[in-house]
Amino acid sequence: MANKGPSYGMSREVQSKIEKKYDDELEERLVEWIIVQCGSDVGRPDRGRLGFQVWLKNGVILSKLVNSLHPDGSKPVKVPENPPTMVFKQMEQVAQFLKAAEDYGVTKTDMFQTVDLFEGKDLAAVQRTLMALGSLAVTKNDGHYRGDPNWFMKKAQEHKREFTDSQLQEGKHVIGLQMGSNRGASQAGMTGYGRPRQIITEENDGLQQVREGTRLQFASCSNHWTLLPFASSHVSEGWAPWPACLICQALSWSVSIC
Repeated sequence: MANKGPSYGMSREVQSKIEKKYDDELEERLVEWIIVQCGSDVGRPDRGRLGFQVWLKNGVILSKLVNSLHPDGSKPVKVPENPPTMVFKQMEQVAQFLKAAEDYGVTKTDMFQTVDLFEGKDLAAVQRTLMALGSLAVTKNDGHYRGDPNWFMKKAQEHKREFTDSQLQEGKHVIGLQMGSNRGASQAGMTGYGRPRQIITEENDGLQQVREGTRLQFASCSNHWTLLPFASSHVSEGWAPWPACLICQALSWSVSIC
């Protein structure tokens, strides 16, 4: 680790959350890939965050890793014969790896900062950069990747389509779905706007049977009295004189004019 004092308070809480993002299982996979990709001469680090950081800190192994993904004669990073011991030389070597990884295709959002590795601030970001680099190597499939392809996920690739001029002209006569469609679902069988829904429950069904059993027959309900059969619990069974208009309104019976 760098010669840096401990954190306290809010800074310590933030650093603790960052350290929890580090994946020990992912570390083992990345170590195996780097050894297979670069060769056994790179050695093997001690397990854990500190061992992983010390192993990659001087930037030499990272430079060998990105160089192994390029053909001979076009290595992007110059690797010194003797590993650098001075701090600024080590940080410069890591910066060269980051530049080569970005040129290889790793997005800036997946790149770690030099201090994330050198000072151990965010080793999970280092893992994320190496995962993105391995995914690109598997996706390109140019023969330079070594190792199990299942270690990384392939990135989505574009699938360009080319159309002739006649096909483009025919497409102008097609109505886009965003403009609506006259196919598929329709309003066939639906009631008109403003009409109530016909909801039939058991209670309404029984009332409907009473309506059908009792037929109201009259010529006119205006100022007339008539004798009507009743099948209601509020009125004793039999015939009773009632105004037909009041009966129609109070009981809401269906009336058929004969």
